Amino acid sequence: QSFANAVAKSCQWEGKTLPTRRQEKKHCFFGRKKQVPIFVFPRKKESHKYSFMKNKKLREQVKSYIIVTLACVLYALSFDWFYAPNGFTVGGFTGISQIINFFAPILPVGTMVIVLNVPLFIVGLKKFGFAFLCKSIYTMTLSSILIDVVAAIHEFAPMDPLLACLYGGVTLGIASGLLFREETTTGGSELGAWIVRSHVERLSIGNICLGIDLTIILIYAAVFHSLNNALYGALALYITTKVLDLVVYGQNTAKVAYIISDKYEEIMQEMLRRDMGVTLLNGKGGYTGAERPLLFCAVRKKEAVSIKRYIKELDPDAFFIVCDASEVLGEGFGEYDPQGL
Repeated sequence: QSFANAVAKSCQWEGKTLPTRRQEKKHCFFGRKKQVPIFVFPRKKESHKYSFMKNKKLREQVKSYIIVTLACVLYALSFDWFYAPNGFTVGGFTGISQIINFFAPILPVGTMVIVLNVPLFIVGLKKFGFAFLCKSIYTMTLSSILIDVVAAIHEFAPMDPLLACLYGGVTLGIASGLLFREETTTGGSELGAWIVRSHVERLSIGNICLGIDLTIILIYAAVFHSLNNALYGALALYITTKVLDLVVYGQNTAKVAYIISDKYEEIMQEMLRRDMGVTLLNGKGGYTGAERPLLFCAVRKKEAVSIKRYIKELDPDAFFIVCDASEVLGEGFGEYDPQGL
């Protein structure tokens, strides 16, 4: 009894109860001189923090699939509204499906896209895992079905080719960029771009898609004997890739500034006061040979104008170089993801 009381006082777990006599007999080891009870306590209750993290992850998944669904709707509208009525192609497996449908109209374009994507998704399963593939299958299936559904509901009339490639390129770029940001694709050239990007990190997603889709557009032009449509399609594709890169990488773009000034200390303190990172480098004038401190910093585009104004007011003779940075990773900016874009 004294042993049981000592155990009861020393335990800190919640929801614990001492065993009954029947349970005690069941879980005891009977020695020669005395009984030594072995207490079996219930598991610790699930903490509120773990429950909150679990709910947060679920909310993020729901939000991600809502964005993917809206992007698929925009993707289908862009194709049926601007591309198909004017005889343009978006490249990728959609463009290949258009070519196959021209020679053998067995299946609609959207259904043909699903069939062509099956082998590529099998290859992608080994590279990216089941989670990525599951979302991409949902994206590819939904976008392909929506293309056929929108085309069945309403047949859009052809419009001015220049307006079609302009607005088609912008809307398709936004849709594709949103899908890439949610780490999913519609398959075809986009999934191929993911695979190439994992091996050649110096290439952007937009440039990889541009190379793949441009090849398909040239084949499309040769099949349909329409050079004008191929040129309009190439222009739309260029707009799409630029908008896609803007959507995918735009949140991490910034300006890189090099500042040489006699009042570098005041400038550095002002930038630190604005919660901006700055690095002090040792420089040397090539003509005078004098030691000149150099300030190096990465600033957001909206902050660059005010910093330039402040430096010019403080030191009109300051030497100020501003460069574009396509992507900035680190504290205050984006985070590096080895499996990301």
